[in-house]
Amino acid sequence: MRCFPLIFSGLALAALVSGLSAAAQSRPPITGISHIAVYTTDAAGAEQFYMHDLGLKKAPDPENPAGVRYYVDAEQFVEVLPLPSNTTYGNRLDHLGYITTSAKQLRLYLKAHGVDVPNEVTQASDGSFWFDVKDPEGNTVQFVQPPAHPLPVAGTGPIGHRIIHVGMKIQSREKEDTFYRAILGFRPYWYGGMHADKTDWVSQQVPDGHDWLEYMLSMGQAGKDVPLKKAESSWGMVNHFSIGVINMEKAVTVLHADDRLSSEHSGMQLGLDGKWQFNLFDPDETRVELMEYAPVEKPCCSSFTASNPSPVGTP
Repeated sequence: MRCFPLIFSGLALAALVSGLSAAAQSRPPITGISHIAVYTTDAAGAEQFYMHDLGLKKAPDPENPAGVRYYVDAEQFVEVLPLPSNTTYGNRLDHLGYITTSAKQLRLYLKAHGVDVPNEVTQASDGSFWFDVKDPEGNTVQFVQPPAHPLPVAGTGPIGHRIIHVGMKIQSREKEDTFYRAILGFRPYWYGGMHADKTDWVSQQVPDGHDWLEYMLSMGQAGKDVPLKKAESSWGMVNHFSIGVINMEKAVTVLHADDRLSSEHSGMQLGLDGKWQFNLFDPDETRVELMEYAPVEKPCCSSFTASNPSPVGTP
């Protein structure tokens, strides 16, 4: 009779090992963009920009008490952090975040595929789970499992209700593809460039949704010998995020009518992907690209190879 507990323990251990192995082999869904985290040197100016100009909802940061969140919807936000004192160049991007249905399972999956992961996931004060990794070029990537019952958020007249893409400076498309495509399963969406013989932008959608990451392969001046403001502008142009709008003309009209264009901004323009765009810049030059969900004309360079995001809210 005494052997039964040992047999049971052995079976339990085998089941546990089998379960962990299955979790390591199976990637949980990655359904969309969670957030972009950026630094600021002007907290009051950032609040004016994200709350008043964009109409987002300000709330405490459950992950980092020094930061502030500006919510686009219940699961998507901009995380604004104070600029570290040792920062001497213009890059204001801290990290990009993506939504997963299981942070714990995704950590095991990435570990099984040779990615350096933390020993465990972290639970934030709002009930979400998250962890960070580095992509092949050293960029911080965060995966977030939202709380089971996220609190509803509503800004004052948000200009849009969905972050549809994020962009990040990339040195090597091939190197980064070993992580985003080969391991995570991001799917091709569109690519293009200013000239026919060069690709400047490569977009790939998350594996289980229609939000996308845009590789920014070309960049203006930035470096130790470039004036800080010019470096900020260069970095802010490429490290950006985009809020979807249904009708660009209506969106810009709303911004004008409500006196929400006091910050740096550009005019409406038709992108090479065939979609209407409008750029605004926060106090530290991070670019916010308003973009229509679907093209109005044929894009240059390549066709779209996946469905566009579905329109959310107004305008």
